[in-house]
Amino acid sequence: MISTLHAAADDLRAGRTTPLDLLDACLAQIDRMEERVRAWVFVDREGARAEAERRTQEIRKGDWRGPLHGMPIGIKDIFDVFDWPTAAGSRLWKNSIARQDATVVRKLREAGAVFLGKTVTTQYASFDPPPTRNPWALGRTPGGSSSGSAAALACGMCFGALGSQTGGSITRPAAFCGVAGLKPTYGRVALAGVVPLAASMDHPGPMARCVRDLAVVLQVIAGPDPLDPSAADVAVPDYRERIESGIRPPRLGRLRGLFESRAEPVVREMMDRVCAQLHAAGATVVDVALPAAFTDVLIRHLIVMAVEAAMFHEPRLRRHPEDYDPNIRGLLEEGLRRSPTEYARTKEHQRLLKKEMEACFAGVDALLTPSAAGPAPDAATTGDPVFNSPWSYTGLPTVCFPCGRSPEGLPLGLQVVGRAWGEADLLAVAVWCEDVLGFPLEEPTV
Repeated sequence: MISTLHAAADDLRAGRTTPLDLLDACLAQIDRMEERVRAWVFVDREGARAEAERRTQEIRKGDWRGPLHGMPIGIKDIFDVFDWPTAAGSRLWKNSIARQDATVVRKLREAGAVFLGKTVTTQYASFDPPPTRNPWALGRTPGGSSSGSAAALACGMCFGALGSQTGGSITRPAAFCGVAGLKPTYGRVALAGVVPLAASMDHPGPMARCVRDLAVVLQVIAGPDPLDPSAADVAVPDYRERIESGIRPPRLGRLRGLFESRAEPVVREMMDRVCAQLHAAGATVVDVALPAAFTDVLIRHLIVMAVEAAMFHEPRLRRHPEDYDPNIRGLLEEGLRRSPTEYARTKEHQRLLKKEMEACFAGVDALLTPSAAGPAPDAATTGDPVFNSPWSYTGLPTVCFPCGRSPEGLPLGLQVVGRAWGEADLLAVAVWCEDVLGFPLEEPTV
């Protein structure tokens, strides 16, 4: 049976298991399923075992670093890990060795995590389909770009993983693979040592099997960073204490408009059922109108992503066009066509929409939308980020977790959106919703 990270941490501290036991369980799942699912770029068995042995000895000596101590973690292959390659899906970068840890990786290491290996990303964290397959149906996409992280978690190959989102790259894979994901407020988690896609919308964040596990990982990786000016110097609250201090039934604002018109029938039915369940358990659920500027959010998001991606990749694209797959190349060419004036106007629209979104939280604790427009489509695509891109554009934090299945048995997810810097309250709301909906933690059978 697949376990959660927080439950495994309790077992470790109580002496019911060891880091070596947890590692062996994850490696057994990798041996059983990786050939079909292909979630990993590589697995560092020898290094992980040596690290798990060190963490086991530390516990025996009474040296407990916290709930990530000894936890096997997957690292998306856009984050630098010292002495490991960071390929970001590139064929030419596959032997590019990192000389230091990304800031979030360093924080995980200091917290006692055991790094299993690098998980697959779509090329340059963009849209081209990855080799990874959805563990619930191998002919379906796991989503992108955090494809391997989501699939590995669903299969029990690790207890937590790093993801990143510029469009829908945490939420959509989590939804398609039936796991949980958190896209924090922009600037909550540092970007130093992370291969960029669009720097002003890139969000590193945790992926796990439940919302409580997300809080555990975010606690460690959040916070300012002298190496990253975009990482805001904002206090990091105690997320687990907020969750455990008692949660009342929340006031929830359901967003319709785009989030209903673009949803497949099975997702609209899921939202109706979920809102009814939450209301029956004591939550207040009301419709909330979106600001007028939201109408342009998808095209404006694309402009920012395309232009900023082109700013980073243009010199290399000209030298090595053969190392860019069709979708990322199309995005970069789109960015090169856009004018500086158009980009500047879009950044002003982004600033204004962020401010206008504040009114949506008047009288509610969080906003509700589906995690994705439908269940995972076929493996020729990574799926539509239409329900996720607005939150990458506005920088608002989101939590997603599974709450149902399609008639074919594919996972469906709920997305909860919070105020800027409001991850503590958002996690408390999401835990309440997750507990009420009571969706079981299951292992794929492919």
